[in-house]
Amino acid sequence: MPGAESRQIVEKASAKINLSLRIIGRRADGYHELRSLVVFAQAGDRIVAEAADDLTLETRGSFAAALAGDPDNLVLRAARLLRERTGVTAGARLTLEKNLPVASGIGGGSADAAATLRALTQLWDVDPGRAALTEMAASLGADVPVCLDARPALMWGTGAKLARLAALPHFHLVLVNPGLALPTGDVFRALAAPALETEPAAPDVPVFDSLDDLTSWLAGETNDLQAPATRLAPEIGAAQAALADSKDCRLARMSGSGATCFGIYEQEAAARSAAAAVARAHSGWWVVACGVSDCG
Repeated sequence: MPGAESRQIVEKASAKINLSLRIIGRRADGYHELRSLVVFAQAGDRIVAEAADDLTLETRGSFAAALAGDPDNLVLRAARLLRERTGVTAGARLTLEKNLPVASGIGGGSADAAATLRALTQLWDVDPGRAALTEMAASLGADVPVCLDARPALMWGTGAKLARLAALPHFHLVLVNPGLALPTGDVFRALAAPALETEPAAPDVPVFDSLDDLTSWLAGETNDLQAPATRLAPEIGAAQAALADSKDCRLARMSGSGATCFGIYEQEAAARSAAAAVARAHSGWWVVACGVSDCG
């Protein structure tokens, strides 16, 4: 019978897609108040955790090379934090399969950190409680708490205030990155958001009975970071235009701080066809067609 050493925990780290992203203003502490409707794509990275004496990380996958110069990335920081807060003395052999482009506006690092927390609570058989786990996630980054559960959510404040949504109408996504890594800080500086004088009220949580309802609501929202991001990287405009011009695209927009853009399609066949067409026309771009978790 295999021993405990052979136990392996595998967790998905799904891409986080900001269908909308309003930046309300800059707080006195330098953080930004935001409001965002978030979904999780059925595409992403993968974390594998195995029992070991030491805490180590190996990175594999299409975008592993982009992390080669970062010996203390969010995966190791999440593991060390959980071990410190729970008093665990065991180690873990962690493997990150990096399938998502780095610094691309789809929460790859945040999703990796959240998946690491989920994997290690199982491997080490610890339960710090939901509140403590959420606090740990928030200390690792503003987007990590929403990534603890890969389900649609409205997030606001600095990102830690969440309302999980009922299952959204069924749809598919095409994700396109024009081969760019765009640092979030650069985009926020280019936005130059106004200072907040009062704390915004909590937003109303929307309910969508159909894809028409969802796309109509999104049409009244924006991604406030798209304009400054496109000024820094004009290729974002080309990526959005390629999606918007594709057949049966219901909405095309940038996610997060960029440079990844997404298109919404009602049918899987339409999404796959659009992805194939964009990939043929732009061979250097990262293009993926995928479903959405907890929709339909």
